[in-house]
Amino acid sequence: MSIQPRVAPAAHPLSIPAFRHFWIARICAMLAQSNLVVVLGWAVYDVARLSMDMKAASLRIGLIGLSQFLPVLLINPFAGLVADRHDRRLVVRLALLVQMLAVGVLVVLQAMGRADLPVFYLVAAGFAAGRGFYAPAMNALAPALVPVEILPRAIAVSAIAGRIGGIVGPVLGGFAYGVAPAFAYGLTLALLGAALVAQIAIGPHGANRPMADGKPLAHILEGLRYVARSRMLLGAISLDLFAVLLGGATAMLPVYARDILHVGPSGLGLLRSASSVGAVSTALWLSWRPVENGVGPKMLAAVALFGIASAVFGISRWLPLSLAMLALAGAADMISVYVRQTLVQVVTPDAMRGRVGATSALFITASNELGEMESGVVGAILGPVGSVVFGGVSAVAIALAWGRLFPELKRVRRFDELLPES
Repeated sequence: MSIQPRVAPAAHPLSIPAFRHFWIARICAMLAQSNLVVVLGWAVYDVARLSMDMKAASLRIGLIGLSQFLPVLLINPFAGLVADRHDRRLVVRLALLVQMLAVGVLVVLQAMGRADLPVFYLVAAGFAAGRGFYAPAMNALAPALVPVEILPRAIAVSAIAGRIGGIVGPVLGGFAYGVAPAFAYGLTLALLGAALVAQIAIGPHGANRPMADGKPLAHILEGLRYVARSRMLLGAISLDLFAVLLGGATAMLPVYARDILHVGPSGLGLLRSASSVGAVSTALWLSWRPVENGVGPKMLAAVALFGIASAVFGISRWLPLSLAMLALAGAADMISVYVRQTLVQVVTPDAMRGRVGATSALFITASNELGEMESGVVGAILGPVGSVVFGGVSAVAIALAWGRLFPELKRVRRFDELLPES
């Protein structure tokens, strides 16, 4: 049974101490992740450009995404089961330790002068494996820390934490890498340690009742069947998968920073942060003024806007316009993420949140990491600009298609219509 603190329904989520610690832990973990992603992307592209042209080096960036996706694909079903079968707080803490170990290896190898492309890919894989267990357990904690009446607001506030990490992390990474690669990797390690400390401070709140032992495969399939039976969940989760898989411009940002906009590693940090600036501004607004009507149609419209902004970014050669389009794409993506995550948490029973969350996390990982691989492959064929524009147009097409394939999404008007009766 989840331990939920007694608070008035109108209370802000951050007025709950356990949720505050959760929020701080999420910020630190996201700072670490976004810091590492930007420095790995720059390091791989910079090393690859020493011996390759722009298209070939773009493909090497895509391999980072593939390196992160494969371990998540293998462990994801078990990660969801672990989150439901064991104390989710402990799962999160152990996952953070795994990520710290992966980054620690990179720190040591960098100091030894042995950090090359294979090392970067292996570290990315190890870090992703830790996040594969971290994500479903961490996401399943939030509903246990706040009353269900303020859950949509808590999800928006939680998203702010993630987006703050997305804003500050790349900037830190870009400037830290400019000082020294080892400094950037050490900063990631320190941030993960801070996240672990904040997680431990959550205390007894968020403890779930571990599910009874049984046949692991049957439990895993139960979670997958639950998602497959709910067309609303399946539509919302798969919309994010295909829109970001085809429409994301993130993987090509090192190419734009180095060879198109000519702004260097610090400029790369700004580009990586721009989408999060738009996202966190939107999330702040949603935390005080949640979407209450027409949530399904607004999610579909947001995905289409994300694609349009991405396509305009692709053809831009002016840094202010590029930053503005990335910020607009981030704002649109935040609305989509907010609606999707709220739908998943509201509709899913607590006993299955780990497994359903793992399925959602797999789709998110596929969209992000495989999206990077897709961008790299298309970039090798069409060039980086062609890759980004193709992705933006594809995202618009996906939004239109999902409106027809999943009419259930268009019929979702209010979250409170989906809340279980008390």
